[in-house]
Amino acid sequence: MIDLYYCATPNGHKLTMFLEEVGLPYRIIPVDIGKGEQFRPEFLAISPNNKIPAMVDHEPEGGGAPISLFESGAMLLYLAEKTGRLLPHDLAGRAEVLQWLFWQVAGLGPMAGQNGHFNVYAPEKVPYAIERYEKETNRLYGVLDRRLADREYVAGEFSIADIAAYPWIVPHEAHGQNLDDFPHLKRWFDAIAARPATVRAYEGVAESYSRANPMSEEARRILFGQTAASTAL
Repeated sequence: MIDLYYCATPNGHKLTMFLEEVGLPYRIIPVDIGKGEQFRPEFLAISPNNKIPAMVDHEPEGGGAPISLFESGAMLLYLAEKTGRLLPHDLAGRAEVLQWLFWQVAGLGPMAGQNGHFNVYAPEKVPYAIERYEKETNRLYGVLDRRLADREYVAGEFSIADIAAYPWIVPHEAHGQNLDDFPHLKRWFDAIAARPATVRAYEGVAESYSRANPMSEEARRILFGQTAASTAL
């Protein structure tokens, strides 16, 4: 059994997508990041960077003590190796998937995340920051669109590279992007959205990133006001 410490964010959805794809039993343990539950000692013991998702595998390969992990990319790689699914076994295919997995965790996720922060969550509009991150998100969409021009999925076969990238394209409208400008990306996006596992993973939470109500100052402080010396609770 996998315990998944989860909130309905792009990084959280990576893990539910994978687990639904492979049919691995899991239990969701909700973490309310707006209330600061990610700073509780019991969560920090699993995720020292106080971010979701995090997970505990109570049945690791070969037996032994439960294994806890944080960082969504590391978790996808671990689960792919555990199950033997969604990661090629040959050296070249594995390398191709991993470089696009790392492209997402080092590029697409952080840039789109900053885009969303300055467009949606920042208490005041900062035109330079908005323009900077919208343009960089647009550039990265272009990278992915060109990659998909001659292949169905990012690394040929459907893999953890696709699962990593897809949730960061879901909030494209909030990030100031039009998928019609990226026809190959749009075709790929629509195909993944239609997968039964994706539908299950997003059921009831598809609009989770759109904040209909303004964020409270307390939630803003908890989410964005932390330093090494501060605590949220």
